[in-house]
Amino acid sequence: MGEGSRAPGRFGALSRRGIGVFTTVLVLSLALVLLMLSVRSEPESRPRAPSAEVVAALPFWNLGRGEETVLRHSEVFSEVSPWMYGLDPQGGVVSQIPRDRAANAESTMDRIRRTELRFTPTVANMTNGKWSYDSVAPILHDPRRMKEHVREIVNLVLANDYAGVDIDYEELRAGDRAAFSEFVRRLADALHAHDRTLSVALFAKASEQGYDQRNAAQDYSAVGRAADQVRLMGYDRHWSTSPPGPVAPVGWIREVLDYARATIPAEKIVLGVPLYGYNWSEGRGKPVTWSEATRVAEKHDARVRFDESSRTPWFRYTDAEGQRHEVWFENAASSLAKFRAAERAGIGGVYLWMYGAADPETWGGLRRTFPAAGGSGNGDD
Repeated sequence: MGEGSRAPGRFGALSRRGIGVFTTVLVLSLALVLLMLSVRSEPESRPRAPSAEVVAALPFWNLGRGEETVLRHSEVFSEVSPWMYGLDPQGGVVSQIPRDRAANAESTMDRIRRTELRFTPTVANMTNGKWSYDSVAPILHDPRRMKEHVREIVNLVLANDYAGVDIDYEELRAGDRAAFSEFVRRLADALHAHDRTLSVALFAKASEQGYDQRNAAQDYSAVGRAADQVRLMGYDRHWSTSPPGPVAPVGWIREVLDYARATIPAEKIVLGVPLYGYNWSEGRGKPVTWSEATRVAEKHDARVRFDESSRTPWFRYTDAEGQRHEVWFENAASSLAKFRAAERAGIGGVYLWMYGAADPETWGGLRRTFPAAGGSGNGDD
């Protein structure tokens, strides 16, 4: 066939306008294919709250060191909760801070509040330095006293312009379950009327009855409906009078989170992560910080091991009096395991029980796990 009679090529019969339309369609199609391929190539994302909460829980005896940590790593945190209020024997809200430390504590809290982090102090049923059932039980079972107690807490929040309050009422009994839930509901309603928030600390448990009547007294579902934030105390699986062992084994943490997610909205759950351990000797453990534990290990030339099952460091040594000790504590690696468990569970975030000096590498792991709560930061120190 001669050149003049050759059949038109694929584009030969199209007008310039047709060529332009076809080219546009082709480009868009290729772009769509590339987009789909890029999405498929990304790792599957884990379920996660849209904005993670990272709370610094500061006991009153650690306000000074806690302030230093919060100010140095303020981009990591979203909220600060000083553990600073208790109850008097009649159930009135009082400061837990000793009088000789009050002025310094006030200055410390003023500096923390200038960071513009949410400030939600904790009210605990501590009376004269000890957990007190008698100071809170009459409040729960007397409607008039409950109403007065709710009003007192709300007035405290408003008078100090707190963002909200955290309630940590422990040592309750199974028979207090309904009354405690009602108290939480009333307090939440009263705070919400003033656009303030309520968080409630609950014992970690893997079933509704939990491990004892203190656990049974806390109704996860009822508290989860009323409170804005439910703080699970993910620590003291081994405690001062138990046999030695990890304070917060990661397997137990996963069980606790699985149960909590079945009963509480995931975005309200905030996991408590301990920054302490225990040094056991003669049947009793004394709390230790990371810095204390590492110093003791170095002093006694003890080999620090890492228990892979619980993801916890530990060691043994014999002191100068011949007493044998076993120490389980927390470091950056053990804390990171719990941060990751919280992230993978898709819960609202974590709070750190900042008992004392923590492993300085902890903050880098926290920042990498929950970047939504912090920022690029100042490194991992």
